[in-house]
Amino acid sequence: MSIVRHSLALLFGVLVAACGMLPDSEDETRGWSAQKLYSEAKDNLNSGNYDQAIKYYGKLEARYPYGRLAQQAQVDTAYAYYKDNEPAQAIVAADRFIKMYPNHPNVDYVYYLKGLINFNDDLGFTGYIGGQDLTERDPKAVREAFEALRELTTRFPDSRYAPDAIARMNYLVNALASHEVHVARHYMVRGAYVAAAARAQFAIKTYPRAPANEEGLVILLGAYDALGMKDLREDTERVLMKNFPDSKVLKGDRATSGSWWQIWTR
Repeated sequence: MSIVRHSLALLFGVLVAACGMLPDSEDETRGWSAQKLYSEAKDNLNSGNYDQAIKYYGKLEARYPYGRLAQQAQVDTAYAYYKDNEPAQAIVAADRFIKMYPNHPNVDYVYYLKGLINFNDDLGFTGYIGGQDLTERDPKAVREAFEALRELTTRFPDSRYAPDAIARMNYLVNALASHEVHVARHYMVRGAYVAAAARAQFAIKTYPRAPANEEGLVILLGAYDALGMKDLREDTERVLMKNFPDSKVLKGDRATSGSWWQIWTR
């Protein structure tokens, strides 16, 4: 009899323990509608609880893969990753949406978001404020930001995001030109004049309207001067005079070979 009572006691203990675990093991979202999942996800997103928002969006897509809310969940997921400082995941989510819904009414925003993600990931304004050496930075994200924003402005010129995209593109063009010019300067100060000239030429031809090209032309002028290429030097000087007539190099003493560099770096 004692054996039976002992067995029953053990069984009762197991049942109580199992019952105690049920609330923790159950999914709180079980039975939630698509609207309920989306509302909870959006509330968490607005509150800065990005991990939880992403989980709810994921459940919404898994349970209700078709319809407007599932599509919007993908857009919001990309934004949540972006806000949570997960740029790689944000780009993946944005690319997934663009591939699945290339003609969606909100796809212009997704292109804009993709541009912002790359813009702030590797470039932003903090890189310049912090005085980072652009020759040591990979401009890959800068180029990808530019391409996403260009796609937006080309496909959706009337988009509400187009004006800001254009402003950012102008900044990005000069940033890309600045990168090339910084590399050219890097070669120039080390006496690698052929490499400096090649990099400066690339910047000028690829980004013809960038303000950074004033220095690019100055470097090209100096490289030709150092290499003894008189005709090319004179051609470059004429281009510099035409495009940057107020350049301090032109106002300085150019009679002495090499003086362009001392003038520019004063």
